[in-house]
Amino acid sequence: MSGEGSPRVRVPHAPGVRPAVAAIRWHAELVDRMLRRALDAAEQAGTAEPRVVRVPGSMELPVVCQQLAHDHDAVVALGVVIRGGTPHFEYVCESVTSGLGRVSLDEATAVGNGVLTVDTREQAVQRAGFEDSVEDKGFEAMSAALETALVLRELRGDYSSERGFL
Repeated sequence: MSGEGSPRVRVPHAPGVRPAVAAIRWHAELVDRMLRRALDAAEQAGTAEPRVVRVPGSMELPVVCQQLAHDHDAVVALGVVIRGGTPHFEYVCESVTSGLGRVSLDEATAVGNGVLTVDTREQAVQRAGFEDSVEDKGFEAMSAALETALVLRELRGDYSSERGFL
């Protein structure tokens, strides 16, 4: 599993941070669970209530996240792309990953990448934050985006260097 060696997830104390989530409609059972877990992380962090928007598929995530970045401190993209029998998987994964990275840099806004790119549905289930999953990517993506938003505030002089974690 890809999470091997990852640090323990820390939920930052992030009152006043304005998060948003863009989630795809494909693979609804998986993405809905990841969304629930992302919202749980934001609630634990004490943020403003996240704005949630749904998009048709993963290819639409970067442009929607870019728009959300104009009015939010942290943006989380949630989706699932499962490999099929054509090269389409590689094109979608590369475009989404590059696009989200570009949004983060172009907008100087924290972007949490919670897009699962997997070979099988079973791998996605193991990463989607269910009770018996080994990873919790929705929760992790939100926690990372919130922590990054706080680091950016600190670097800009907008926040105390005493960042706390819950």
